[in-house]
Amino acid sequence: MSEQLHHHNNRFLKNQFPITLVCDRVNSPANIGSIFRIADSFGIEQIYFCGKDITVISKRMQRTARATHEMIPHHQTEDIIDTLQQFKSEGYTILALEITDTSIPVAEYKPSSQEKIVLVIGEENFGVANEVLALAKHSLHINMYGNNSSMNVATATGIALYEITKQMNSKK
Repeated sequence: MSEQLHHHNNRFLKNQFPITLVCDRVNSPANIGSIFRIADSFGIEQIYFCGKDITVISKRMQRTARATHEMIPHHQTEDIIDTLQQFKSEGYTILALEITDTSIPVAEYKPSSQEKIVLVIGEENFGVANEVLALAKHSLHINMYGNNSSMNVATATGIALYEITKQMNSKK
């Protein structure tokens, strides 16, 4: 019979990936908390929250994040364009998680083993802004098989990070 493992006795190897999440106007406390937990789960370097009037720290976010917001470096800025241009100048590949007319399935994206990635995720109702998409090297989407054409931003982030980190791990 199997026994459930807990935080102190799991068999997971710690790993950090050269991936930064940039959130384009993501403002739901529950989603922000989930994004912190997902970022920690996948060994992400840091998170940037971009947009006006974004409240990152709130009681609801803290309940959902379960202290991961204290472990993952995070930053807040209003201007996402300046933020992305800075990352580009530092040699990061900008990827946008968004369904577009040129997007490719996230599972088909093949990063190099040393590639530094910024993954831009979009606001809950309107996604990644067009001016942000224009800065991305690629737009990535998650293949979906039901009637709905969109997915919760935190759920989609988890799926995308799983696929990208799996690809990066396979190159080691």
